[in-house]
Amino acid sequence: MALVSSTPLLVEAREKGYAVVAFNVHTLEMLQAVVEAAEESGAPLILQTTTGTVKHLGAEYIAAAAKTAAARSRIPIALHLDHCQDFNLILKCIQAGYTSVMIDQSMHSFETNVNMTRKVVEIAQALNVNVEAELGKVGGVEDDIKVEDHMASLADPEECRKFVELTGVPTLAPAIGTAHGIYKGEPNIDFDRIAEIATKTKVPLVLHGGSGIPDVQVKRCISLGMAKVNVATELKNAFSESLKQYFAEHPDELDPRSYMTKAKAAVKQLAKEKISICGAAGRIR
Repeated sequence: MALVSSTPLLVEAREKGYAVVAFNVHTLEMLQAVVEAAEESGAPLILQTTTGTVKHLGAEYIAAAAKTAAARSRIPIALHLDHCQDFNLILKCIQAGYTSVMIDQSMHSFETNVNMTRKVVEIAQALNVNVEAELGKVGGVEDDIKVEDHMASLADPEECRKFVELTGVPTLAPAIGTAHGIYKGEPNIDFDRIAEIATKTKVPLVLHGGSGIPDVQVKRCISLGMAKVNVATELKNAFSESLKQYFAEHPDELDPRSYMTKAKAAVKQLAKEKISICGAAGRIR
């Protein structure tokens, strides 16, 4: 199977009340781990990379690995570029084979966000590539994008309706109180705001800052219209903590195949748990 656009995956997820999990991956082992987890769970999958990971590994290398995974798999797999502010990098990733991109202009005015998002949508739609955009500002750190807590702002439901209407964007990530990274305290999610946004616009909504949110709150977000849940920090931490533990127990080990196998297993286990929580397991028969 070839890589697919995430648009139909997310439309179906919203209609049926579950969420497709989008996992940020930074190595081949992480990519393999989440693909195996989704395959064994019978779940659709979105592989996701930050702009920093694209610059680190190269869009062509990432896309080639994702295409290989999709060709060997029975589940639908999309490849998404997360939180990109660079129009040229978006074009480069689409050319490499990405089937979904996020144009993040949430730090600019509403009008600028609309104009840039519409520009990306016009190009992407012709190529059957999904587009995601953000309204409001999600706090925390995502790659090289840092939004201080006092600068975070929640999305206005009426602006969300107007934004989707003006841009034609097929998926929307509204800021609703979550944060990138691991939470210092209890997440302050505005569930009423999610419900109102979901009423005003029928496009699938995206939950950013999915790491560390209590399971019951994730499920409530999904029941209100969130059809894509991003998991990045928890996955990266599981991978790294496994490596740290392995070297603590085997300080003289020098074979990457040994310690990467352990790290891959840790990522796979976490991915399976997230897929189950989001109700995506068993959706692909």
